[in-house]
Amino acid sequence: MSTYHHGDLPAALLRAAGRTLERRGLAALSLREAARRAGVSHNAPYRHFPDREALLAALAAEGFAMLGERLRGQPGREMGEAYVRFALQQPQRFRLMFGGLVPMTKYPELRNAAQGAYQALIEAFKELPRPELAAAAAWSLVHGLSQLLLDGHFTHTDREAFVRDVLGVVRFAQRAA
Repeated sequence: MSTYHHGDLPAALLRAAGRTLERRGLAALSLREAARRAGVSHNAPYRHFPDREALLAALAAEGFAMLGERLRGQPGREMGEAYVRFALQQPQRFRLMFGGLVPMTKYPELRNAAQGAYQALIEAFKELPRPELAAAAAWSLVHGLSQLLLDGHFTHTDREAFVRDVLGVVRFAQRAA
C-alpha cells in the first residue's frame, strides 16, 4: 500500500471513520481501519488520536457540530424536523453521540460541541420565560421520536410526513414561527 501525507490528517481520518461508522457500524471502527481508508500508515492516526475512544469522541463532537448547524436559524417545528432528519440520515453517528460510550467529562471538545447544539435550541426559545426548560422539553420530544424511529417502533412509509404530523400535534413553540 502506498501512503501519502495529508494536508489535514485529522480531518481525513474523521471522514474515513465517519464513512466506516455509517456503512459498517461502530464495531467495525478502529484507528487502523480509519488509517487504511485514509490511505496512511496504521501508525499515523496515533499522532492525533491516542486511542479509539479519542477518535470516537472526535466523531461525536463533529456530529454535535453538524447537528447544531442544522438546528440554527430553524423556526419551531422545522427545527424539530431537522433534528429527526439528522438522526435518520446519520443513525450510527447519532447513536454514538448519545449512547454514553464516550464520557463527555473526559473530552472538553465533545462537551462544548454538545452544549453548542443545545444552545441552538435555547436560542429558539429565548422569548419564553424559561428558555432552558422549553429547550429541554423540545429536545426530549425530538430525541425520543428519533430514537423510536431508529429502533423501528414506527414503520410509516413516509417518515418525513409522519414526523411533521407528530410535531404538528405538539405546541412545539409558543412564539410565532
